[in-house]
Amino acid sequence: MDGLNKFFSDLSGWMWGPWLLVLLVGTGIWLTLRLRGIQFRLLGYALRLTFSKERSGTGDISHYGALMISLAATIGVGNIAGVGTAVALGGPGAVVWMWITALFGMATKYAEGFLAVRYRTVNPRGEISGGPMYYLESGLGWKWLGVWFAVCGAIAAFGIGNMVQANTTAIALGEVLNVNKTWIGIFLAFFAGLVILGGVRRIADVVSLFVPVMVLIYFGGCLAILLTHLDRLPGGLVLLLKDSMTGTAMTGGFAGATLAQTIRYGVARGLFSNESGLGSAPIAAAAAKTNQPAKQALVSMTGTFLDTIIVCSLTGLVLATTQVWTSGETGAALTLQAFIAGLPAPWGQGIVTLGIVTFAFSTILGWSYYGEKCFEYLFGNQYIRYYRIVWIAFVFIGAVTELQLVWNFSDAMNALMAVPNLIGLIGLSGLVARETREFEKGVRDGSIHRYD
Repeated sequence: MDGLNKFFSDLSGWMWGPWLLVLLVGTGIWLTLRLRGIQFRLLGYALRLTFSKERSGTGDISHYGALMISLAATIGVGNIAGVGTAVALGGPGAVVWMWITALFGMATKYAEGFLAVRYRTVNPRGEISGGPMYYLESGLGWKWLGVWFAVCGAIAAFGIGNMVQANTTAIALGEVLNVNKTWIGIFLAFFAGLVILGGVRRIADVVSLFVPVMVLIYFGGCLAILLTHLDRLPGGLVLLLKDSMTGTAMTGGFAGATLAQTIRYGVARGLFSNESGLGSAPIAAAAAKTNQPAKQALVSMTGTFLDTIIVCSLTGLVLATTQVWTSGETGAALTLQAFIAGLPAPWGQGIVTLGIVTFAFSTILGWSYYGEKCFEYLFGNQYIRYYRIVWIAFVFIGAVTELQLVWNFSDAMNALMAVPNLIGLIGLSGLVARETREFEKGVRDGSIHRYD
């Protein structure tokens, strides 16, 4: 088992090496140029479109519901532990590189959403199916790449989207409530089952209420810390900007970071957090009720903005203003330390624990749909109910077992998902750019309604 764990650890380290980070960010830069900076030009319109009322178009769920499923899967432990890891290993300046990565990643997320709707299909049960596997097969004409993506996606879902999240929740609740992991596993599996067995519409209904509440609670905790440390906020911002260009000197328990480390960890954690280019989010985008691929694509790109530019930024600013980043802690422990230092007990610990639990649970719901659609692409929809039952069982298994091997295996599968998806995005970028220009022209001359 140790040998297998080392193999996947080494594979994950190689797959998430500089070459893939360059490919992910490079794809975002390429799409930004081809789409003429659409994420900057149309962000306001995209945010308004997110909350518009659909009156036409086919699909299973609303623009908003599709975005909430995507955010449920995306806004997860990475927003708490991932930012803490980036700052602990790369210094405060890593947060700025997370911003830069997200800004280009918004163009990637736009293209993913566009292609997902453009090439989606209707399965025998009358439900929408879409995602990279469909635009790789029908758009690019390479079915083998679609199969590659679906296999890796279905496997990765059980790891990073299920067992890892359940295990993180069990550890967080177990430490605070002193409850046995078995009971936590039963609790998680039961409530996940109530939602997942109802299909995409029930998932969308639940996360549409659940996600905004969990984000607002975490947002409120961050804001309270920043307001009570307002005198340190300017210095914290300067620290982020300065260190993003110079690296960070050794101080306190912080071992120091070169500029290369700052960039590496900022880019890596930014991509891990918002999943732009990974290919997961377009699976939810495909289900949206819309009459124009560009409309859901615009909504999809707001997910990266909300996840990284808003939520991750707040975590980074809290770490900088409370000055705990020099303590030597890393990951979720560092973020927890910042909240304990910034808020009266037991509010700090309570908000971080609640954030970890709710973010992880929402990820279980969102990734259940991603994995299900990958499974459907490979085997058809006649076995979906059995897939959902197995998914629920793995929620319990994840809560009660040790998962270092699963972590490493899942990281490798995530990287292997990204490769075919990026090939598809680059290969179909001309189509995305051309049809986006036609959409914008139609909106300007009134032949296409600005809102559904």
